[in-house]
Amino acid sequence: MSSLNLDDFTDLIDRPDAGLRNDAEERRERQDVPPGALGRLDELGGWLSAAQAAVPVRPVERPKVVLFAADHGVARLDVSTRAAGSAHELVRGVLDGSRPVAVLARRSGVPVRVVDVGLDCEPDALPAEVTRHRVRRGSGRIDVEDALTAEEAEAAFRVGTALADEEADSGTDLVVLGDLSVGGTTVAATLIAALCGTDASVVTGRGGVPIDDLAWMRKCAAVRDSLRRARPVLGDQLELLATVGGADFAAMTGFLLQCAVRRTPVILDGVVSAACALVAQRAAFRAPDWWLAGHDSGEPAQAKALDRMAVEPLLAPGVRVGEGTGALLALPLVRAAAALSAELPVRD
Repeated sequence: MSSLNLDDFTDLIDRPDAGLRNDAEERRERQDVPPGALGRLDELGGWLSAAQAAVPVRPVERPKVVLFAADHGVARLDVSTRAAGSAHELVRGVLDGSRPVAVLARRSGVPVRVVDVGLDCEPDALPAEVTRHRVRRGSGRIDVEDALTAEEAEAAFRVGTALADEEADSGTDLVVLGDLSVGGTTVAATLIAALCGTDASVVTGRGGVPIDDLAWMRKCAAVRDSLRRARPVLGDQLELLATVGGADFAAMTGFLLQCAVRRTPVILDGVVSAACALVAQRAAFRAPDWWLAGHDSGEPAQAKALDRMAVEPLLAPGVRVGEGTGALLALPLVRAAAALSAELPVRD
């Protein structure tokens, strides 16, 4: 019998300090630039003050990109432009600096951490620091079988919570969260449709590299069939992740919840991180107060999830590539908000 109860996170997570947010807003009213003139930067400054429990807000000095990597069995249905089992190629591209997120992170001076929790490749194909947290090789085809066993889902979730603790203990003051997966958007659409009570066609998008109409119809059918398996287990978030999720989804859900426990702000990337956030919200309703949505990826399921959590994207750059790229693009905006909040002159 598992000792893990996700409902416990409800008592462990507090909202960012509302009193300090009020103090930050009062301070903002005394700055030379009129309140409201900086748009969402004002809102972000207040949010950061509350999250940091600091007025004036401190600069974001030690952000980190954290990417969870896995392959999904549902990709064998040709629902993606990438071949099933090829997510390790994305990981290799990040490690050698050729993927968009790696380029942006390098230019921004932000370290990137890649965590393999379910890639479908030999462990020795990648560095040991990447593969040491792997829970299993690939996941089940969620339209006809469970993604994970109950034990694997719990193990992946605990990987996520442990990594959140590691980041908090090492001084990371903001996380840019993303995924490296093949088939992940199909899984995300299934989870979001199940949790929002909607049909497959409403949430099924065309992925990072847009698929054609036939592939989209196959993807809709996969989400539809997976939804039939998801609905009976909606009352148990961990069982839901085992049934129609994957190791990366379970790990990211645990990571998000534990980041909220540790008061570590997170910028969400695309539809995969939004799906994990929605699962996490079901476990702890205060947790979304610790997250920002970096951008609108154009995926209908992401829009549905963010609307359900009342989280508004910071940017709409039309970036579909995933990998944390859109979320990383939002980091300069967050840093700018911190700088303006702290450094604009204050009248006595």
